[in-house]
Amino acid sequence: MRNEEEQLDKLSHTSGKSTGLERPLLTEESAAELEAVFKMLGNSTRLRMIYALTRAGEMCVTDLAAALEMKPQAVSNQLQRLTDRGILASKRTGINIYYRVVDTCVVKLLDRGIYLKEV
Repeated sequence: MRNEEEQLDKLSHTSGKSTGLERPLLTEESAAELEAVFKMLGNSTRLRMIYALTRAGEMCVTDLAAALEMKPQAVSNQLQRLTDRGILASKRTGINIYYRVVDTCVVKLLDRGIYLKEV
């Protein structure tokens, strides 16, 4: 987790000293991968789920569905997509599966997005 934060800080241009010229231009492949990440995050339902999970720590499908006023099957489908992408992790406890956010970069990106919306 700390390694991800260090990588994000290295890529950040908040110091005002970086010109962005230190990094090479994106290749087509890298741009396509980045596009896939933004498409995954560019969905209001998935953003609401990620935000709810960051606030709660972890939630099962039925609790998350109730909180978001959605059908459990629809929530489950979206959670699986986020898990497949490595944004969430899950664990089974009895008959319930609990999900939590494991990608700290996504949490920071969401926080920055919320900040930008509020400014």
